[in-house]
Amino acid sequence: MSRFSFRRFWAVVLKEFIQMKRDRTTFAMMVGIPIVQLLLFGFAINSDPKHLPTLIVDADGGPFARSLAQAMTRTDYFHITGSVSEAQAALALQEGTTQFVLNIPVDFTRRLLRGERPTVLLEADATDPAATGPALFAVGTLMQTLLDRDLPGPLKNLHGRPAPVEFLIHKQYNPEGLTQYNVVPGLMGVVLTMTMVIITALAITRERERGTMENLLSTPVRPFEVMTGKILPYIAVGYIQVTLILIAARWLFDVPMVGSLLLLYVLTILFIAANLAVGITFSTVAKNQLQAVQMAFFFFLPSLLLSGFMFPFRGMPVWAQTLGSALPLTHFLRVVRGVMLKGNGLVEILPELWPIALFMIVAMTVAVKRYRQTLD
Repeated sequence: MSRFSFRRFWAVVLKEFIQMKRDRTTFAMMVGIPIVQLLLFGFAINSDPKHLPTLIVDADGGPFARSLAQAMTRTDYFHITGSVSEAQAALALQEGTTQFVLNIPVDFTRRLLRGERPTVLLEADATDPAATGPALFAVGTLMQTLLDRDLPGPLKNLHGRPAPVEFLIHKQYNPEGLTQYNVVPGLMGVVLTMTMVIITALAITRERERGTMENLLSTPVRPFEVMTGKILPYIAVGYIQVTLILIAARWLFDVPMVGSLLLLYVLTILFIAANLAVGITFSTVAKNQLQAVQMAFFFFLPSLLLSGFMFPFRGMPVWAQTLGSALPLTHFLRVVRGVMLKGNGLVEILPELWPIALFMIVAMTVAVKRYRQTLD
């Protein structure tokens, strides 16, 4: 056997560089995925969300009620977005448009001046314990110095411990703060995104690699019939996955199912179709199965990190929330958690459905257009 030849070794190295230059898609993924990870983990991910939207139900209207709201704002965890009625506040919590509701009773000022330690109710949308935990902890520390500046002179005897105001924390939809209530329903969207995009892209790309797609198209079957016929089995697979996750959620993790499962099953088809359209689009761009997997991962990674599945959505900067709102997984997670944990109906989740439908229409249009160019 001949000795090691640097000349032959260098020829192999040059050959790999040339191959890498020709395979621009793979090279772009090799560079792009680390950059995306760096940007997302460095700037977008935040496990300590602040400036969370908070509504006030003020039945007192006195100056101490306003001081209480200002004291909560100074913690940086609460952002007062308005004063509403009890019915409006309950609807906002159910729809997920607010994180907290501060209820100030009608006799708050009178009881405070009498030293009776009036109780105020702080309601929290606790479907995501990671989003509300730090803010509720801040309320506990705030109580020790609450309203000290607003109780001068003869009211100074109200300072110190116990605090002049008592907070009653009510964690809506997840009283015990169990993470499985948030994670297990979210897994439905994550699993569907991963499998529908990757498997669809791989299946069609594999057909093109083996040449069987051209054989299929040589028959009287039209391209659109080929596309719909190939994705229909994956819709069935998606529903099997949904059923298995729901069974596990109920019998293994004891996750409550307050809303209509029939409604959830009907709406899931929209999300499945959106992800299948993405997979078809990737299959028209990818030259081989490796590229199809890389593209699917490039789509899956931002969906996982920016949707609110792993990290609180409201803890991300505005640009990351805007990007996350363009992804169907973000809205589907709100639909699933809303139906299962809050008992939301079609009216409450309708604002989350049209972004998924819009994404599906755009992705399907691109997929059909590119497939005609690729297969004709």
